[in-house]
Amino acid sequence: MIRSIIRNLVLACFFLAPGAPPVFASALDWQLQPIASPIPRELVGFDGREAPGTIIIRTEERRLYFVLPDHRALRYGVGVGRPGFTWMGVTHIANKREWPDWTPPPQMLRRRPDLPRHMEGGVDNPLGARAMYLAGTLYRIHGSNEPDTIGQAVSSGCIRMTNADVVDLYSRARLGARVVVTR
Repeated sequence: MIRSIIRNLVLACFFLAPGAPPVFASALDWQLQPIASPIPRELVGFDGREAPGTIIIRTEERRLYFVLPDHRALRYGVGVGRPGFTWMGVTHIANKREWPDWTPPPQMLRRRPDLPRHMEGGVDNPLGARAMYLAGTLYRIHGSNEPDTIGQAVSSGCIRMTNADVVDLYSRARLGARVVVTR
């Protein structure tokens, strides 16, 4: 017990020391345990032709851009579809939900019969804190309770974000917002 407390204090001093890079300042959970550090959200210059409010997902880059006025965008790290589950196209946000329920589609249940048929929304739900449903697809932009999957190609086609980032994007993106998915 004492050894654990000392270890946690040493880690806290290292990670939270003055002048520590910001990535380390948030690299401990509430129990002072190291956690996966998500890709930080950034305000970046953006030279695309898309209108403000548009969401652009570059799957090879594993980044999502929310276009702002004045040639700027918010850039978020995302998890994307694993090989065989990548896609591209243009759609729009058809629906938005906070702490959404999850019902795996029949195609997923055929591949993974061990999955539950339905899960109520909440912290254990794989859709995370928010979901934005993409019109004409089975896909969503949603949160994740697995932050280590951000920046990876592991999903069945959905776009995963950290819960903090999806809450931020959810507050900015409107129903009907254009979504452009490219490789």
